[in-house]
Amino acid sequence: MARRVFYSFHYRPDVFRVSQVRNIGAIEPNRPATDNDWETVKSGKDIAIKRWITAQMKGRSCTVVLVGQDTANRKWINHEIIKSWDEGMGVVGIRIHGLKNSDGYISNMGSNPFGYIGYGHIGRNLSTIVKCYNPAGSNSKERYAWIAKHLENAVEEAIKIRNEN
Repeated sequence: MARRVFYSFHYRPDVFRVSQVRNIGAIEPNRPATDNDWETVKSGKDIAIKRWITAQMKGRSCTVVLVGQDTANRKWINHEIIKSWDEGMGVVGIRIHGLKNSDGYISNMGSNPFGYIGYGHIGRNLSTIVKCYNPAGSNSKERYAWIAKHLENAVEEAIKIRNEN
């Protein structure tokens, strides 16, 4: 049975790349927000955004952070990672900078978003626990194939890691 996951990502630059990953079908994704839905949610300020995120995460067992060039240390990405971890969900990163966008371009690799999130009271970052995969391959097609092959296992491993921590 496919896992139900929440996808966390920086919308504007990465939505096309994210759509490619969602279309793999290895795991059951949450329904993506349309541009109009997201504009309505944003107009309700922080409380509305938090409610929307909570609703989207309901019934999910893992958050997959799709990491593009500018994903790390964004307010809502950080919120989604922290909320996921605090609620006992698995958390994993998959770098998508190597996938082509709608114009056929790839982007530069961004920072690991888990390096900006503290873990407990011991001064470590979540990056010391949570994995952030950089798909193998020399081109977009090979990286996509890597994600298609390994995404389900990455989710299962993330859930196991969270259960052990």
